[in-house]
Amino acid sequence: MNPRPARILFLCTHNRCRSILAEALTRHQGANYLIAASAGSSPEGQVHPDTLTNLRQRGVNIDGLHSKSWHEMAEFAPDYAVAVCQQAAGEACPTWMNNVPMVHWGLPDPSKITQSATERQQAFTDVMDTIEKKIAIWVGLLQADSSGLRFREAMDSQLARRSTQSRN
Repeated sequence: MNPRPARILFLCTHNRCRSILAEALTRHQGANYLIAASAGSSPEGQVHPDTLTNLRQRGVNIDGLHSKSWHEMAEFAPDYAVAVCQQAAGEACPTWMNNVPMVHWGLPDPSKITQSATERQQAFTDVMDTIEKKIAIWVGLLQADSSGLRFREAMDSQLARRSTQSRN
């Protein structure tokens, strides 16, 4: 028997690239184990076109992806939030998120690469590969343990490391 799917909210400032990538890749990889959504503190209002292009190229469903505010996500009721950018990790969250544990990934923004199309493409590939590896670990933990305990312990460990780092 599978545990109740863990609800993960991916956060970024503009909700146009990294958090959208994480939401879509989690939905793609984590079906039956993870329910994903994304939002931003200051959403841009549209998803970056290269984000959608790169997801399509990997065969990931992009239906329903859109840039939205974290104020719209209270009903989603996440078990965990993941800040995928440094700025979002340091911002004051809405009060409904006060009891939502937050993990920080700090991924670089591939949409900001301006040197060349090749370098931008490589940046998207690298970020997507990183996200997929992290999601694969979560799914593996949930598949191996029907109680979901190992997943929660792994998340709590990330929270504890972040708490220790912020005190130093």
